[in-house]
Amino acid sequence: MELNVYLAGQIHDDWRQELRELAEKQELPLRFFGPMENHSRSDNIGEEILGSQHDAVQKDDAASDFNNLRTQILMQKSDVVIALFGEKYKQWNTAMDAGAAAAMGKPLILIRPEDLHHPTKELANKANVVVETKEQALQALSYVFETT
Repeated sequence: MELNVYLAGQIHDDWRQELRELAEKQELPLRFFGPMENHSRSDNIGEEILGSQHDAVQKDDAASDFNNLRTQILMQKSDVVIALFGEKYKQWNTAMDAGAAAAMGKPLILIRPEDLHHPTKELANKANVVVETKEQALQALSYVFETT
């Protein structure tokens, strides 16, 4: 068995690569999906497809259409969603993606530091599991594969 895992959240650092490397070291049968990790491409995809937009708001709006399309398709193909709430960046995309996963009925693992307990409490109650580290999230998935 292999699980398709959607990695939801901000794209400003290498947390996804760290998680992929940890999973590979543990030889977990996981296939990862996620948002476009190339920030410039994500910001510019609307203009790449539709052409130059009139202003920054329209440029963002066009890009969000294509990014939302990508997210919806890949999240629907996932067996489980891991949503990471980090401490450094704004977490709007993480909250939106985690909420969408919950609405789709996708199993959801929320990674959040203890100091974000209060602002994420309602979302955490919709998640299947809440952990504080990437390692703990992978331990949760590893447990799924245990037979005895």
